[in-house]
Amino acid sequence: MKKLYTIMLMAAMAITFTACEDEFIAESLEGTWSGNMYVSSYYDGRDYYATHTEITFNIDPYRFTKGSGYWVDYYSGAPWDYVANHISWSVDNGNIYVYFREEGTSVVIADYHLSNSRFTGYIADGDYDIHFDLAHISSPNWDNYRYWGYDEWCDDYYYSRQTRSTDSTAVTPATKPVRQFGKKAE
Repeated sequence: MKKLYTIMLMAAMAITFTACEDEFIAESLEGTWSGNMYVSSYYDGRDYYATHTEITFNIDPYRFTKGSGYWVDYYSGAPWDYVANHISWSVDNGNIYVYFREEGTSVVIADYHLSNSRFTGYIADGDYDIHFDLAHISSPNWDNYRYWGYDEWCDDYYYSRQTRSTDSTAVTPATKPVRQFGKKAE
């Protein structure tokens, strides 16, 4: 009986330590990060490479290892200035799972280093591991709930707005670019 109790206690402690570690990772992620994700978008037979990416991680106040946010890839020389997505994210057993709501796709960040100022590592995208390097550029302003000015899913921060051309070949929601990490889309 004593052996069974010891095994159960050790299992409970392992689960507790993992949950605490996941909460610490999620808390460290909170805020906005900017840098190079080596992201490109495939559109109309061409690859366009992002100049930089900004990702905002907001923690769900009721689930400390999950949240929502925004992922914005900025471009130069593409038919659009940026591609933006709402994201849902979670931390589970040290892995960071990011789901792109508008695209319906996911990525896993498993091999990374996270500090107060830097977030570097690799994104698992199919058979590829793509390196990224981000700097922490802002944290939530707890004195102002709407610190980014967005408080609802339906606010004016949708996928990709047309910003350059008004002709018939312009990017529209029906012909949106396809995000890819370091490889050409099929």
